[in-house]
Amino acid sequence: MVLLHVVDLDPELAALRPLGGFFLLRAAGEPPRPLPTLAAVYDDRSSDVHGNGLTFRVRKVSRALRAPEERIAASVAQQGLAARLWSVALGCAALYGAIPDLDPRLLRWDPDGSAPDDLWLTEVAALPGDAATLAAAVLDDHLEPLSAALRARHPVAAGLLRGNAASALSGAAGQLERWARLHGRPGTAARARALTAELFTHPLLADTGTRAETPAGTAFRRRSCCLYYRVPGGGVCGDCCFTRPPRSSPRAPSG
Repeated sequence: MVLLHVVDLDPELAALRPLGGFFLLRAAGEPPRPLPTLAAVYDDRSSDVHGNGLTFRVRKVSRALRAPEERIAASVAQQGLAARLWSVALGCAALYGAIPDLDPRLLRWDPDGSAPDDLWLTEVAALPGDAATLAAAVLDDHLEPLSAALRARHPVAAGLLRGNAASALSGAAGQLERWARLHGRPGTAARARALTAELFTHPLLADTGTRAETPAGTAFRRRSCCLYYRVPGGGVCGDCCFTRPPRSSPRAPSG
């Protein structure tokens, strides 16, 4: 049994600050300038000075990467947002024993922000920190509608986006575990590991790759590719299904 010291969620989620950029969440109150909610982004209602927020973000990433296809930028943009959402949810669950309500109507997002994605939670309300709640908060409420919105605009495979979601979860868990061990928090590391293992039994994640315990932590190898190797100067990621960039491949495995 994993013993967890449960504390209340503070209005600024200050316990996340030592973990770094992907775990940070601006909380309590409205942002200083109007930003779309993620609910509006997923529903294609996020029009502002940038036009549609999701389209703007994909094009911004595409320009930054000099991507030869927008589907590559769509994949990278989705994985970046997935990493932010998993980091916040898993970090809170491991540190507080609870997560904030991440309802897309409460989360505002800056499509013109730098990486990691800038997220602003306008109200902090606690939810249970169990795996089922995390899956509902991140996969059901965010990553599935995000995937649908991206696929309506770009020819990116659903399996590839599920692989991105799994890769983002594995990366967040690994970073959290390393931080916890470095700072003498074995309970936090154990909680993160247990939650992640349970999350990987979810139907949307279970067939995305293989996981194995190593002395350094849990290794993950996905069955799909995020397409990053196709950008100029890009290579394969550490958990990619490829061991080296393919010489020529019009379509990468979708998982």
